[in-house]
Amino acid sequence: MPSWNVHTAHVERLFSDRSPQALGIRDANAFLFGNFVPDIYVGYMVREVTHTIDYRDTHFVDPSYVPEPRYWEFWERFGLPSADSEGRVSDLVLGVWCHLVADHGYNHEVNAFIKRNGVQSGEKTRVRKQGDFDLFGRTLDISLECQVTAALIEQAATFPQYAIAEADARAAVAAADAIVRDNAAHHIDQPPAYSLLPSSFFAETFDLVSVRLKSGLEAYAREGAGAPILTDAHLDS
Repeated sequence: MPSWNVHTAHVERLFSDRSPQALGIRDANAFLFGNFVPDIYVGYMVREVTHTIDYRDTHFVDPSYVPEPRYWEFWERFGLPSADSEGRVSDLVLGVWCHLVADHGYNHEVNAFIKRNGVQSGEKTRVRKQGDFDLFGRTLDISLECQVTAALIEQAATFPQYAIAEADARAAVAAADAIVRDNAAHHIDQPPAYSLLPSSFFAETFDLVSVRLKSGLEAYAREGAGAPILTDAHLDS
């Protein structure tokens, strides 16, 4: 899965192309936080959490070395049912959808690359892939930090899939902001020496995922939570 520097970069790309309001976003800070939410209780990105939740449940995946989250299932089960009378969901929920779409997009493209190039799937390949993603994340110029606000804490507590404790929300914000600062301190200016994936893979996939996120949010802004694209399981086809 991409690290939070990649998810932050996608949010920054979205906001550089369109205003949050044009994407149906009312609270940009809560939306940014939502882009981190599926990873909070996995216990990797945020070490000190009150409890953990299985990755298969937070990301709607079946066990595999490079799983592809079912973002459409999240929206069908938790996004759409949480919409208000005007078809609007919390900005945190909208951010979670974006996180799952991004994870699905990157992992789907990795799996396609592995198959296309005859690479043997397994733990060794997964480790090489994750190492490449760690390097890629550090090539990104990011500066957007999350803030602990009353609105963010409220949206976290009322997240329809599972409540996020205030202490865990605060820890997640601290972890996300530390990643932004670490990226600046240890930024990679030249193309890294990737182990598995070429530089072109990351450039092309970043653009591909960005287009999908923008298209989904623009549809949400126009049509609300019932926009068909939000439950389209074939965005990668």
